Amino acid sequence: MKKAGILNRHLAGALAGLGHGDGVLVCDAGMPVPDGPRVVDLAFRAGVPSFAEVLDGLLDELVIEGATAAAEVRQANGEAAALLDERCPDLRLVPHERLKELSAGARLVVRTGEARPYANVLLRCGVFF
Repeated sequence: MKKAGILNRHLAGALAGLGHGDGVLVCDAGMPVPDGPRVVDLAFRAGVPSFAEVLDGLLDELVIEGATAAAEVRQANGEAAALLDERCPDLRLVPHERLKELSAGARLVVRTGEARPYANVLLRCGVFF
């Protein structure tokens, strides 16, 4: 058994299969989950695990070359907006409806227990070399 890093076997396996350019949607409990991508639902109860905890864990495990979030996060969820600005320096903002459209192309969806609006981000995988 792993003693460090991501312990959830479904998530660890899904991350191991990602390649350059693949999309990973990290979403709150209210984001519609698109048909098609593999889904790892980590939601345990409202707020657990938080968007911040899951995002930080994924950023520790992945090389990210880009991120996209809903522009509405700036007004509706200042805490998530600040977190995204800090963790994703090249953050691209699009209307929420466009983020939902882009999410359909994700290879993996990781659902958190976050219960605040617009705590969602689409990460684009990079390479480590």
